[in-house]
Amino acid sequence: MNRIQPPLGANPPPARRGDNPRRRRHDLTLPLPQRDASLAVPLPLPPPGPSSAQSSSAHSAAQQLINFNELERSNRIGSGTGGTVYKVIHRPTGRLYALKVIYGNHEEAVRRQICREIEILRGVDNPNVVKCHDMFDHNGEIEVLLELMDGGSLEGQRIQNERTLSDLAKQILSGLAYLHRRKIVHRDIKPSNLLINSRNQVKIADFGVSRILEQTMDPCNSSVGTIAYMSPERINTDLNHGQYDGYAGDIWSLGVSILEFYMGRFPFSVGRSGEWASLMWAICMSQPPEAPPTASREFRHFISCCLQRDPSRRLSAVQLLQHPFISGNGGGQAQQAHQNLHHLLPPPRPLPS
Repeated sequence: MNRIQPPLGANPPPARRGDNPRRRRHDLTLPLPQRDASLAVPLPLPPPGPSSAQSSSAHSAAQQLINFNELERSNRIGSGTGGTVYKVIHRPTGRLYALKVIYGNHEEAVRRQICREIEILRGVDNPNVVKCHDMFDHNGEIEVLLELMDGGSLEGQRIQNERTLSDLAKQILSGLAYLHRRKIVHRDIKPSNLLINSRNQVKIADFGVSRILEQTMDPCNSSVGTIAYMSPERINTDLNHGQYDGYAGDIWSLGVSILEFYMGRFPFSVGRSGEWASLMWAICMSQPPEAPPTASREFRHFISCCLQRDPSRRLSAVQLLQHPFISGNGGGQAQQAHQNLHHLLPPPRPLPS
């Protein structure tokens, strides 16, 4: 066997003390075989667990960029002051999405704000928040590709079954708790922004007015959202010493929405589409609405925990998830939990028996 010569110009390293020159030769090299890249295959990975599988699939979906030209509009499914929503088909895969077209050629500052808030939504990944897949700038219009909720919104729904209402409220609170943990305030919770699909999943939608609260605690006091579902201290800045807590404001809006589902109508003494002065008086000057006496005590207490005039007395989304109306899946099933609730926060005003 011929010795394999070292490459030209290579100098052997100096021998170390104690090395056996007959058994260890640092100047020996072996040629590497030529690799055919066309035959390369990825090595199999170990099977992922349930949580990592979900994370991996979500990550893969996020990495799959969708070409705008591959989307085909099917029909219009909704419209409002901010834009129009279409059902679209992604032709290569056949998947259905919702495409929200935001009206108008916006000024640069407005475009930056819209793009910033869409970027917030793109980073959101929760089963009770509508997923944002992509964003396009098409002919000067901003178009947002969203998860399709085939059941539409809960606008106009009447839900008197407390078990059903408890499950619905739990899903909304789960999404809201997730958003609040990420320092995101929605600021426009209302029935038309709560969507449902054919699997009875309820999800929070329309982040057109959401924003992130930085650690510096931005006062978050710009007037956006629907006044009918706004908290008193947000409408009237003279209340609560001019301080506005966006998280507590979301809880008020949730309470109004849940009570509206139960009653089948806007729960204040005026219509929600009434003139601004009448709505302001009803929300800011009168006592907060209450669930009717025919409802269970758990439900009446739950609504009262949401609709406190003092925002510091409203329970948070995380605390409300522990409320007996939620944890007991409806009224009359969790007396012990009801007693433990009083340790979470000073109790609301007494309810009629």
